[in-house]
Amino acid sequence: MTKKALITGITGQDGSYLAELLLSKGYEVHGLVRRSSNLNRQRINHIYMDSHNPKTRLFLHYGDLTNSEQISHIIYNIRPGEVYHLGAQSHVRVSFDIPEYTGNVTGLGTERILEAIKRSNRTAKFYQASSSEMFGAALPPQNELTPFHPRSPYAVSKVYGYWMTVNYRDGYNIFACNGILFNHESPRRGETFVTKKITRSVANIIAGKERCLYLGNLAAKRDWGYAPEYVEMMWRMLQQKTPTDFVIGTGTTHSVRKFVELVFKYAGLDYKKYVKIDKKYFRPTEVGCLVADCKKAKKKLGWKPLIGLDDLAKIMVDSDMRAIGLKAIGEGDKILNKKFPRKWWKAD
Repeated sequence: MTKKALITGITGQDGSYLAELLLSKGYEVHGLVRRSSNLNRQRINHIYMDSHNPKTRLFLHYGDLTNSEQISHIIYNIRPGEVYHLGAQSHVRVSFDIPEYTGNVTGLGTERILEAIKRSNRTAKFYQASSSEMFGAALPPQNELTPFHPRSPYAVSKVYGYWMTVNYRDGYNIFACNGILFNHESPRRGETFVTKKITRSVANIIAGKERCLYLGNLAAKRDWGYAPEYVEMMWRMLQQKTPTDFVIGTGTTHSVRKFVELVFKYAGLDYKKYVKIDKKYFRPTEVGCLVADCKKAKKKLGWKPLIGLDDLAKIMVDSDMRAIGLKAIGEGDKILNKKFPRKWWKAD
């Protein structure tokens, strides 16, 4: 029988890559999307087919993570073998402005899905997209045993979702895993996230469309990797015999300033001439340094990241230059072709 999977957040960066991965493995993929007068499906347009096409294996369903009835109805009718919960209000800085909504979607949304699985399809395997932001002020490096110290409404909501996942696993014998993923980026990253904001602005500066780039805390340190690699680990977690939780990251940390330097240097620009600091982009409570200790994932999942920060900067700049009609520098494309000669995702 064809495997069925449900993905919340399918139109986001990770959801689009995960949909491609599962389709490449022969799955029937169902995605949860919010109803809107403006379709936000550009990340999955290349894999979407009309539902009347007999070859279609990707189906979209309107629903909202704040609505228990909708969630239960979708899971009951689809009967997925695997549920990947990626949907959230996922912007950390914005979560300070809308904490109640963030908690409702990002925290309680997880509980609603777990409860629907418990009530109607207890055999489904569940993946919870947890976040390195949960560690917050905890000393680095951080692994599966590091105590959480969240520093934002987003992180607090993710901690709630994490423990609900553990609770339903222990209490109801549901196959449920937390993937504690550290920062992972790609050309499909949302434009308000700092990495994409930087690479997009560089392309616009080259094109003469922008004069400067406004940023917040350049000293913050993160463990950055390449999203398609991380998405494959989500799938591998649900293929294990026993459900457990995994930290996924590169094991290295760099400051936002370092990423800025790499991006501008690749484009032949001096970042000091273009970057300005705006205090509105600082968080009320900051997270200083995140770096993953991935020994468990390396041993049990075969985790071995191939893309580092320098490669990531080049890949994203090349994509953003092409997106506005400029000729890409090309080093990013060479890196992808060399390190992923048989990649399963569409080149951006």
